Amino acid sequence: MRLLLVIKKENVDLEKPVNKLNNFLVLQKKIQIVLTLLMLGGFSQIKAQERVPFDQGKKYILAKVSVVGKISFNEQTVVTFSGLQKGQEITVPGEEISSAIKKLGKLGLFDEIAFYVNKIEHDSIYLDLDIIELPKLNEVKFVGVKKGKVEGLIKDNNLTKNKIVNENLITTTKNYIENKYKKDGFYNTKVTITTTPDTIAGNQVNMLVRVDKGDKVKISNIDFIGNKQLTGSQLRAAMKDTKQKNFIRVFKASKFIPEKYKTDLEKVIAAYKEKGYRDARIIYDSVKYNKQKNTLAIKINVEEGNKYYFGNIKFLGNTVYSDRLLSSYLGIKKGETYNGVLLEKRIADKSKPDAEDITNLYQNNGYLFSNINAVEVKTVNDTIDFEIRVTEGPIAYFNKITVVGNDKTNDHVIYRELRTKPGEKYSKEQLVRTIREIGQLGFFDPEAIDPKFKNVDAGAGTVDIEYNVVEKGSSQVELQGGYGGGGFIGTLGLSFNNFSARKLFDKEAYKPLPMGDGQKVALRLQGSTYFQTYSLSFSEPWFGGKKPVQFSSSISYSKQFLNNYITRTVDRSKSFNIFTVQVGLAKRLTVPDDYFVLSQSVSYQHYDLNNYNTGLFTFGNGASRNLAYTIGISRSNKGVNPIFPTYGSEFSISAKVTPPYSLFNGIDYSDLKNQKEYKRQYTGTNGYDDFGQPLNNGDYIKTDTQGRVSSVGSDYASADTDVSKVDQKKYNWLEYYKVKFKGDWYTKVYGKLVLRTLTEFGFLGAYNQDRGVIPFERFYLGGDGMANYSMDGRETIQLRGYPNNSLTPVNTNGDPIGATIYNKFSMELRYPITLKASASIYALTFLEAGSSYPTFKDYNPFDLSRSAGAGLRVFMPAFGLLGIDFGYGFDALPGQTKANGWETHFIIGQQF
Repeated sequence: MRLLLVIKKENVDLEKPVNKLNNFLVLQKKIQIVLTLLMLGGFSQIKAQERVPFDQGKKYILAKVSVVGKISFNEQTVVTFSGLQKGQEITVPGEEISSAIKKLGKLGLFDEIAFYVNKIEHDSIYLDLDIIELPKLNEVKFVGVKKGKVEGLIKDNNLTKNKIVNENLITTTKNYIENKYKKDGFYNTKVTITTTPDTIAGNQVNMLVRVDKGDKVKISNIDFIGNKQLTGSQLRAAMKDTKQKNFIRVFKASKFIPEKYKTDLEKVIAAYKEKGYRDARIIYDSVKYNKQKNTLAIKINVEEGNKYYFGNIKFLGNTVYSDRLLSSYLGIKKGETYNGVLLEKRIADKSKPDAEDITNLYQNNGYLFSNINAVEVKTVNDTIDFEIRVTEGPIAYFNKITVVGNDKTNDHVIYRELRTKPGEKYSKEQLVRTIREIGQLGFFDPEAIDPKFKNVDAGAGTVDIEYNVVEKGSSQVELQGGYGGGGFIGTLGLSFNNFSARKLFDKEAYKPLPMGDGQKVALRLQGSTYFQTYSLSFSEPWFGGKKPVQFSSSISYSKQFLNNYITRTVDRSKSFNIFTVQVGLAKRLTVPDDYFVLSQSVSYQHYDLNNYNTGLFTFGNGASRNLAYTIGISRSNKGVNPIFPTYGSEFSISAKVTPPYSLFNGIDYSDLKNQKEYKRQYTGTNGYDDFGQPLNNGDYIKTDTQGRVSSVGSDYASADTDVSKVDQKKYNWLEYYKVKFKGDWYTKVYGKLVLRTLTEFGFLGAYNQDRGVIPFERFYLGGDGMANYSMDGRETIQLRGYPNNSLTPVNTNGDPIGATIYNKFSMELRYPITLKASASIYALTFLEAGSSYPTFKDYNPFDLSRSAGAGLRVFMPAFGLLGIDFGYGFDALPGQTKANGWETHFIIGQQF
């Protein structure tokens, strides 16, 4: 029989007080019962002096602590966490056991904790520790939550398998879910969480979370009282996140969030300050809930006050910059209407990290510790005088620059992009630029780049910067299939955007491929029953490793057989082959600024036609060669996120030229049609022409207006010109020049809403008009802008709302022949749904207009085909950009009279 000395039970979740061991009355009664049992049983005699004095406690040497009960933890580990040690002197009852219970309770692993006396030998005591573990989570199920949101709720609440389940977990999970839905306007959300023991797993429970979010609580109306100078509409517009119901509004739903409502009340006051009403204030506001309609009604009583104007503005404390320069940055003159918001922005615009304000003027030139404050010093009637008090402080220098979080990307890939170098003068501008450059690499989540200031020492004038980055997937897989051109087309593409060529022979680097050096390798295979295309490209952004000079190279091969789209038969004896190789260099410039890039490349294409008479070209046998040099200059400062830029622009102009062969080859292209070798000859067996005259093999022939063939014998001057032979000579080596321009702007309109404006122009010309503009390298306008395969170097230009290539010039047979000149204009409003590293999603609406022309003489920049629509883009690191657009063409297609109407476009892997 065990002598019961102390019983201690603690419900950890309810956090009961743990030191209640010395309850004299209870324990005295228990010891009396124990002693009575001992005396009646006659097991042993206990002398009075050996009894445990519960009211004062007795000291013992702890001989052993044994853990009893069914537990999954190691027995010695539990004893260690209790803080009790063998040979330790303890008082029973006393603080040692109370402290042990506290320590075990704080672990949050046990439901009940109890100590028992096993036995006492002389001054040694043996204790039993009886504990009951809290159950662990086996699985969790949600009811009333959309499938796509379950995973996020599980992750946010850390409801993982084997998670300890206690009242704290249940309460925090319940509160989190309710608050999450309340932030979305579901104020009547009710969450019920129940747990049931799992019948198979030991000491595990299954959790069921029932969510009844109810109907969304919307704001029926926002009314203002006391406003005379500003209308209710103006004040409601100032409230950015608290909106009343409006079916027209698309991007901002009506919902009430207390924290944002308080901020919006401040914005109401800011709206008055922008108009000169410095003393405007809110006297009271009320929010009333209508249970029947499930709506809120808001009333706001304002006191506008008087209108004020700026008076004298003086600068104090400035020694580095003159009053005149600071005044130009401030941009506020005496007598102008008081605008507190503008004054604050001109001093320090918190909404723009790169704004041209006074604070950034100092911070961009080393004055990290500078401080600028505007102080009202005098108010006379309606005029306010200000002092702009400047505390310049010492110049600061960058000390230690570090990057953390790059688990895959090697340090040198990031450090070479940093604009903040140790020992250099502190510059906020360079700090912001560094964030952009890291984001533009494409290897990290641009929304998660966080520069942390450490060891900021004004005395030493130094600061350490630690850039925190989060890696994201940079490789992409393109796997698609579709029907086009009369057959099934399959595509497999692999793109590794953070490749490491120097680790090719390092076996340990294959995870699954060598990565981390910022190089790009892309492999693409595309094919069907009648064509195959293979391409491989490689680029190194820092060629040589010392300067930002990008080296790029690519090689591709395409082969197409003659395909009958009606019978779907393929004639493999008739083929068209293209071989392409290209090498280029792109150098980052420093003048006019280092956003400029000069790019140059040399490319060679070989076109080989074998009995391939399809109408694509005027000749079916022969070869064409395209040796071209391309030079371009571009400037891009858009940022930060390359997937969803919110500011900046990108401009580019390029020229692709070939050698002017006609200047030195001595060929008179205008006279080719008159030369003997370019005349039509009969190549069949000897017979008769359509007029009954003898027709022998090799005779020159001509065709009349009715299509009848007649022999002219050896009189080649009277024979027809063989156009295919002439064109084969003209295009044996392609001769042309091609100029393109692109302008792309990004402007933040309101909140997260971004306006993208785009303009494009392209022109294909010829040096020698007798030789003419080549049928290669032309522009094909209309549709989604995606080219499944391109056999003649064409460029497909996107113009949504119309079928693919439908806005392209055609020949007399109605076949597209491509344009030599085009222009396009586009506007997009973009709104991000999520910009997480795992998937970035944004919605868009667009207006587009454009047109293409066969020659420059036909060019009319105002004769445009117009369209409008909406779409969605999803970018996933593993698959690239995916999207869908619905566009409405307002104008008729060539040869038609009615508007084209609606078109659906699927976007795969296109530019952002």
